[in-house]
Amino acid sequence: MKSKALFCPLEEQGIAMPKPSRQSSTDQALLHALWQAIDGDEQCLAALRIQGAGHLPSLFPVTDLACASIGTAALAVAQWVELHTDRMPTVHVDRRLASLWFQLSLRPQGWVLPPAWDPVAGDYQTADGWIRLHTNAAHHRRAALSVLNAAPEKDSVAQAVARWRADELEAAIVAQGGCAAAMRSMAQWAAHPQGRAVAGEPLAHWTFHEAETGASADDTEDDREFDPLRPLAGIRVLDLTRVLAGPVATRFLAGWGADVLRIDPPEWDEPGIVPEVTPGKRCAHLDLRTPQDSERLRALLRQADIVIHGYRPDALARLGFDEEARRVNPALVDVCLNAYGWSGPWQGRRGFDSLMQMSCGIADAGMHAWQRDRPTPLPAQALDHATGYLMAAAAVHGLTRRFTTGAGCRVRTSLARMAQLLTDAPRQAPDADVLLPETPEDQAEELEMTGWGPARRLKPAARIEGLSYRWNRPAGPLGSDAATW
Repeated sequence: MKSKALFCPLEEQGIAMPKPSRQSSTDQALLHALWQAIDGDEQCLAALRIQGAGHLPSLFPVTDLACASIGTAALAVAQWVELHTDRMPTVHVDRRLASLWFQLSLRPQGWVLPPAWDPVAGDYQTADGWIRLHTNAAHHRRAALSVLNAAPEKDSVAQAVARWRADELEAAIVAQGGCAAAMRSMAQWAAHPQGRAVAGEPLAHWTFHEAETGASADDTEDDREFDPLRPLAGIRVLDLTRVLAGPVATRFLAGWGADVLRIDPPEWDEPGIVPEVTPGKRCAHLDLRTPQDSERLRALLRQADIVIHGYRPDALARLGFDEEARRVNPALVDVCLNAYGWSGPWQGRRGFDSLMQMSCGIADAGMHAWQRDRPTPLPAQALDHATGYLMAAAAVHGLTRRFTTGAGCRVRTSLARMAQLLTDAPRQAPDADVLLPETPEDQAEELEMTGWGPARRLKPAARIEGLSYRWNRPAGPLGSDAATW
């Protein structure tokens, strides 16, 4: 098996991140970095048009990141189309819609989404600073409460947290199997062993598998007929992801026609998120602790084109699936992410977008920029969304490469490295050129009859000329389908 990093940070190449100018803008600089991360053909960038004006209110260029990441994913699809048709279609990205998609795309009609956050989750003042507790999962909540010896309500938790130093409480909750992040400044993160490790990582690590002896691209791609309107039709995507980056990636792939099958443990649910991220997907339950369901997953892996997962590095190994995907299907495109990066002392640490913003200095920088007295994160879970679109782009580029070589690959990325890309980019005035409020014109006309009631979605942020972006089925609850292709 060959291993090669296809992208290294711009600063390691002696290339400075460009400042906005008539010749170069921040979204273009971010686009180039993301496109390099998937080893995209530079000539394809000429097919992208970013249109519109305005920014989400932030010190950091969140809207530029939204345009660049969505544009990267759409360009990868366009390049897949070119491979089959010898025609590179033009890609259009709308700045306003890209910004809105980085928040929520679903607008319920006559019903209300459940809260996105557990009542205990949030930012708390410690004896020497701030910490964020992530308690949406029941076992993460139990871990935090057991360390704090507190009742599951805000006031009790706040009183207990106030007696701790932030870094000591963070370490104690993590050791107990929970999720927490002390607020650090960007300088503190840059000096931290994990921050230093992440700064040296590529945006995407690529490992290429050897093609099977005698295999050809035709053998790998079999006899599936390419659909010029739905370019990923017939591509099987096994979705083993949770909140939020992975589901964003697979939602995007489903929109271009991919057959996405999401697998969750029987006890898992994300009631505030599932309606947002499951359109176009079939959702099934498997208990990988049982031999029968483990064998079912192996069968699904054998027939999949792409697997996308966000398990921690040792999680699949504990279930007996370490390297299993490559063994049972050498042509598989395997895309995975973690929170804190793939090297350094925290590489296996549980994490989420909101925690990463605390760890890497984003929440601290926002607090000072807005002159507030508490952590001020981005106006969207931008690290999750941008990483999700990068994963989708990598998955499609993996297909493109497999088409010509017959071999699969593994791609790894992280929220921490995406945070590095964003914080290295030029800053903006937090309240400059803010987007106007959403209007009904931003929403698609047709109703989506979700499993919870009717809803409207935002119009697509990316449009590829001559192609149709839509979902074959509305969003539905987890476990509502059979675990089969």
